[in-house]
Amino acid sequence: MSSIATQLGQSYSDHPLRLSFLKWQCRVRQLSMRETEGRPDDGIMPAVYLDGADEPLGHIITVMNKSPGYSLTPEMLHMAKKTNDPAQVRDTAIKFLSATYYQKAAEFSDVLTSTFPPGSEGAKNIRRAKSCRLVFEMYNQRYDLACKVWKLAPHNLLHQATMAHNGLFNPGMPPDTVVLGFEPDWGASKGESIN
Repeated sequence: MSSIATQLGQSYSDHPLRLSFLKWQCRVRQLSMRETEGRPDDGIMPAVYLDGADEPLGHIITVMNKSPGYSLTPEMLHMAKKTNDPAQVRDTAIKFLSATYYQKAAEFSDVLTSTFPPGSEGAKNIRRAKSCRLVFEMYNQRYDLACKVWKLAPHNLLHQATMAHNGLFNPGMPPDTVVLGFEPDWGASKGESIN
């Protein structure tokens, strides 16, 4: 997977909006784990706008994954295999993710991921568009991210991390679940405080 930043000969690794968004997402996700047992909310479920559209296609649940050097995918897979009781796996996952998992924003990739059922028309529409906007709005913050869309192959580390994460909450996910990656172009994205 070749990134937008690489293609443009730019690096957004220290872009202020990128850092602000990752810190905000870590806080939003940690609060979600601690206060609502990980139930997705507006901070995790952005509206998806295909290029040129005034109305959103809908909302998707996004996953924020650790960068490969900080990956905890093996630990998540181990948690899922420890017991056949989905409730116990979920409880263990919530404890794990609400503790220190989201405390260091610098450990996370800025490529957000989302899973879709096999054959999903929504995934096909998003993928066909090749780019879209993800609009997050919660806690008086709004982030409008211009994103390149990638269909991630099963050998991709972000695909594996996403499947491991979501498997903790949905053990019945089909193995051919579609995983899309959303790579923000930080130079074309916006963030603001709202009242």
